Amino acid sequence: MTFAPERCSVVPVPLRWSDMDAYGHVNNVQFLRLLEDARILAFAEWFGRARSVVGEGIIVARHEIEYRAPLVFRVEPIEVAMWVTRLTGASYDIGYEVRDGGVGSTTYALAETTLVGYDFEAERPRRLDPVDRESLSTFLGPAVPFRHNSAKRAERSSS
Repeated sequence: MTFAPERCSVVPVPLRWSDMDAYGHVNNVQFLRLLEDARILAFAEWFGRARSVVGEGIIVARHEIEYRAPLVFRVEPIEVAMWVTRLTGASYDIGYEVRDGGVGSTTYALAETTLVGYDFEAERPRRLDPVDRESLSTFLGPAVPFRHNSAKRAERSSS
């Protein structure tokens, strides 16, 4: 089942043998590296290869990952679908679906990262550049369908 919206970037990310842990699957901590690798590759599409948003001051403020299935090492890369789930004046959230390629494939994890524009000289958050906001809005999509969010919504509506 695919959770990513139609308007998203899909990036192939190779696995490393060293990503596996003693249980024979990709370690949970390595998923953060996979997300980072995908983010850097997608940013070339979102912001252009000549421009590095990372160099202009973006920091990670939050990660959330929901593991759906064990991911074991293989030579073929996995796919990471990415889209923007929230966009504000100084930050944005990126949703991810870590999956096999193809229709009806396995989803290994759903995740979300909050990135904040940051001025390293002033050591404080900064507003996002209007050009960056316009690029990001192109990939704006729905919230990540985390299981716990559905449960929380159902709990609130029944009380």
